Amino acid sequence: MDISTRITSRENPLVKQICALQTTTKARRESGLFILEGLRCCLDAYENNVSFKKLIISDGAAGKYAEDIGLLSGSAEQCISVTDELFKKMSDTDSPQGIMAVVSIPERKSNPLKNGRYIGLENIADPSNLGAISRTAEALGISGLLLCGCTDPYSPKALRASMGTLLRVPLYFTDDLVKTAEECGLRSIACVVDRNANSVQTVNFCDGDLLMIGNEANGLTPKTKLASKLSVTIPMSGRAESLNAAAAAAIVMWEMMR
Repeated sequence: MDISTRITSRENPLVKQICALQTTTKARRESGLFILEGLRCCLDAYENNVSFKKLIISDGAAGKYAEDIGLLSGSAEQCISVTDELFKKMSDTDSPQGIMAVVSIPERKSNPLKNGRYIGLENIADPSNLGAISRTAEALGISGLLLCGCTDPYSPKALRASMGTLLRVPLYFTDDLVKTAEECGLRSIACVVDRNANSVQTVNFCDGDLLMIGNEANGLTPKTKLASKLSVTIPMSGRAESLNAAAAAAIVMWEMMR
């Protein structure tokens, strides 16, 4: 491993930039960069041909993970060593492993293809939910996620919860799920809490479907529900009125791909 730079000062501009990238969507958006932290996340990105702008290694990690770091450094434009104390300042976790990478946010993909099966997420606010939904989507073979007003998929919490899947599942961004569905020839299906809606178990899903799931507290917006081609619901018994967004998404995705 070729360490080209050594940083020891908290006032170093790179240290300040990394702290900002860890904490604010604005910093990530304006710079076009985000942070991958942890050995597993970095190795997963490496295996998926993600190149690193910078690879930052703590003194403790340099000896502990020498072989893996040697592998990762081959995909890095620059390798930087820092003290354990300085790494902890930059880390988003309580017990950091001492490995992180600065990565460019991927270019936004063009509109989804008509022959796929997609999940549309509207105003999902919890990064852990977004990460969990992406893991299930990849596991079940969903063609991609359409994101509308959602939490930043490149935030540290979302990336950790996704276990790397947010770097692999195709992501599409839109300001209007139904409008995008119409433009791409997709059938927009609203997942709602409504006993009068069609049971998700009875719907014949097919290629070209976009199944939409809304905000954790409020569900889909009234505009989206009214404009959708079809509404489905998850039948529930007992006193439960609704499910966690990630749990609901797992159920409807299973039915969609069954």
